[in-house]
Amino acid sequence: MQPQIKKEAKATATTTATAKATAKATLFNDKNFRWLIGGSTISMLGDQFTMVALPWLVLKMTGDTFILGIVLAMLGVPRALFIFIGGAIVDQYSPKRVMMITKYINTVLLATLAGLVFSGHLSLWMVYTLALSLGISTAFSIPAGTSMLPRVVALSQLQIANSITLSIRQVSMFLGPVMAGILIAICGQSENAGIKDSTGLSAAFLLDCASYAISAWTLNKVITRDDAQNKSDAVSILKNVFTGLQFCWQQKELRTCFMYWSAIAFFIMGPMQIAMPLLATKLNNSAGTFGLLAGAHGAGTLLGMAVSGIKPNLRFGTLGGTMLLIDFIIALLFMPLGLVQSSWQAVLILLTIASLGGYLHVAVFTWIQTQVPPALLGRAMSMFMFIFMGIGPISAALSGWMMRSLQLTQLFFVCGAMLMLIVIFALFASPMRLVKDNRASANQAG
Repeated sequence: MQPQIKKEAKATATTTATAKATAKATLFNDKNFRWLIGGSTISMLGDQFTMVALPWLVLKMTGDTFILGIVLAMLGVPRALFIFIGGAIVDQYSPKRVMMITKYINTVLLATLAGLVFSGHLSLWMVYTLALSLGISTAFSIPAGTSMLPRVVALSQLQIANSITLSIRQVSMFLGPVMAGILIAICGQSENAGIKDSTGLSAAFLLDCASYAISAWTLNKVITRDDAQNKSDAVSILKNVFTGLQFCWQQKELRTCFMYWSAIAFFIMGPMQIAMPLLATKLNNSAGTFGLLAGAHGAGTLLGMAVSGIKPNLRFGTLGGTMLLIDFIIALLFMPLGLVQSSWQAVLILLTIASLGGYLHVAVFTWIQTQVPPALLGRAMSMFMFIFMGIGPISAALSGWMMRSLQLTQLFFVCGAMLMLIVIFALFASPMRLVKDNRASANQAG
């Protein structure tokens, strides 16, 4: 009897694997999906060039970490503040239409930035203006991008399409920074108007500009469903935003987790945006090293997500307890990061930190999806994105100001210690450790 059971289990596993392979093949045979995923891949890869080039540009222009923090805040804060409105606008109009407009805008902005850097006519106020404009634009492109897939692929293929998109995004976060660092290092020997690496920096911005132009062309080829306009007015849009925020606050476990993640964003995510380019400068003052460190973080995140896919139920007690334990380990790894003397040491630590974070990333997203009714899920996810896109940049600005009087080693140590204290407080003074997987979600929205 037992051999028969094993044989049936093996046959079932084979059938499941074959079904998945068939679904993926069918998906890639869809010309519509190929246009969408091709353009998205080019755009996501191009974005990583700006993510490396912009902070490096500010440091080369000013050498002031406080100004770097301000630029990052001007890029991130408006993106976070407008993302709620952006999501509502996307619901009211076609996601494709909104996304096309933002791609055109970003193409012009990055072409302008590349030209100003190359010509040596770039001023600091121009950097502020361009960063602010890019931040506002992405507040609309992010919800538009996340709303495209359900309008392109069949519902039965949505999960595998999301998996492919998420995997490509993480690969781009690994390869893009490395490629950007190499490009800037190879091309960046000239100096215009006191900006070192100006040629390489302008090339990086121009490449991202080209990626937006190409992805706009491919997006134009995509045919979407359900593009009829929703006639919601401004009042109902604002009311819907308030309803989503109210729901997140009223749910005890959601409120606890969101407050905990806010603390994480403030004490870790923000300082990381300042500390990463400074760490590269300390090691050998090379854009290639900065790209390597950012690539290590992307590779670690991808690795952690892969482990989460292989071992989705791996927990140390509850989900909340697992989050607290992993964050405690991250705090221990974060504290000595400023003491490293070579690139390989920094890469190893960042790879480990990002792997742990990547594992939690998947678990947290899945948990939120089980906690929130479908009608409110978009607004709950906007709240989640606001935490990291709004609080993080504000913290980055504060961290930049603190770096005027702190050393890099002190910044890493203080932030790691604060994370450790947050974990301890959450463990003993909040219901964080009681948060469990697969809790029955509320079925009615208020």
